[in-house]
Amino acid sequence: MAREPVRMAAVELRRLGASGLEVTPIAMGCWPIAGVTSLGVTETESLQTLEAAVDSGINFFDTAYCYGYEGESELRIRRALGHRREELVLATKGGIHYEDRRQVRDARPATLRRQCEESLRRLGTDRVELLYLHAPDPQVPLAESAGALRELLEAGKTRSIGLSNATVAQMEEFARICPLTACQPHFNMLQREIEADVLPWCRRNDVAVVVYWPLLKGLLAGQLSRQHVFEPGDGRPKYPMFQGAEWDRNQDLVDELRQIATEAGRTVAELVLNWTIHQPGICAALCGARRPGQIAENARGMGWRLSESERGAIDAALLRRGTPVSRGAVT
Repeated sequence: MAREPVRMAAVELRRLGASGLEVTPIAMGCWPIAGVTSLGVTETESLQTLEAAVDSGINFFDTAYCYGYEGESELRIRRALGHRREELVLATKGGIHYEDRRQVRDARPATLRRQCEESLRRLGTDRVELLYLHAPDPQVPLAESAGALRELLEAGKTRSIGLSNATVAQMEEFARICPLTACQPHFNMLQREIEADVLPWCRRNDVAVVVYWPLLKGLLAGQLSRQHVFEPGDGRPKYPMFQGAEWDRNQDLVDELRQIATEAGRTVAELVLNWTIHQPGICAALCGARRPGQIAENARGMGWRLSESERGAIDAALLRRGTPVSRGAVT
């Protein structure tokens, strides 16, 4: 029997840093609906997925200027959810764009201001709740980028500012110039590097940690078989997690997680997401989806808690998995 969608009343909203904003611990990451690295994406299905996210109890949506060669992600959010704007906490990012379908970092102040205005036009709004610097630009002093974002904050273009794909030293430098509400690193059961420094720093400084890749590009959702063959154009095989011995070890882990999930009456994705959003210091997890059923399943990862024995079984499975070979999204 299909489960009922999670209702907002059943979900404990979380404070987004010191911003005064409240977000659901499961958020929709809107990269897949851009159709750049996800295959078979259609506009119709993307719009349905966005609507399903809100209907499933999600209020937090994360996009970026470069999500899509022509801003497809932001435009689809407007088409699907423009009439529900006041229900949403919208986050977007600036500082990366495409040239000849290749990503280029450009975090110069003039660029950040221009991209912000274009993102607002695409989204059909006069401000977003959260605006990130997508990644520090090695060719631009970070203080200059931070200063531009502070100006956008003071001008009312955004209610808060975030920084993505950054080190603690970079966050410290940024925060000296511009109030920092959130940071966005990758994090999941197999990529936990931020536990050493980023998470403790953010907890001390009241910075919300909003993580991407909680399901590791679908690997931890339990839907990719051991014999899965990736189609040409699928970007996942370039990551070590999806290759050779690492792939086999990860599949062994997923088999163990599936057993734990089955005994708990949950799917693998629900189990993994619940574990993720209850790790100390994690505010929210961004879940990419391009079909309504995917985001509805992801939403069922919130509104409950793993038992102590279930957490212990997961910890034991991760210990048997061993240290993985990790690679981030922005290098």
